Amino acid sequence: MKTARITGNVQTMENQTVQAGGSAGEYADIIELPHHVSPRRPHMPVSDRAAQFAPFAALTGYGDVIKETARQTDARPELSEDERAELDRKLRGILTCVPGERPDITVTYFRPDERKEGGACLEVRGRIKKVDETAGEMILEVQEDLENQSLLHIRMEDIIAVTG
Repeated sequence: MKTARITGNVQTMENQTVQAGGSAGEYADIIELPHHVSPRRPHMPVSDRAAQFAPFAALTGYGDVIKETARQTDARPELSEDERAELDRKLRGILTCVPGERPDITVTYFRPDERKEGGACLEVRGRIKKVDETAGEMILEVQEDLENQSLLHIRMEDIIAVTG
């Protein structure tokens, strides 16, 4: 039976003395040998060796679900009857100011979220291309950069405010 006695920084075991942190005793015969290189297997790159110990996602997509749940959305603002009437008056005034002219306006509207309840209130500046009362939408030409314009379809029920 082997017995060990630890005294301070020195451990004595079967008449061999090993300094703590040192390399003597039972490893003395292999400590100076060269590192083993397999003749059959190629050397593994450091990046692959590190990947062996990287954490893995046991539940695929779980992190995305957590992020989506944590993402905040705003509730749809509800306009009173008076606010709705004032908005309607402003829109009619903008559309009838000069026939044939496409006024430049700023529209604040609510965009519903595609994945969960709620959405976001956005503000956009552009020129009125068309107001389609039968479809209940306004189409704005929005200047993206110096050369590009895009058409933005906004449902009339989503419009919160108009200035311009």
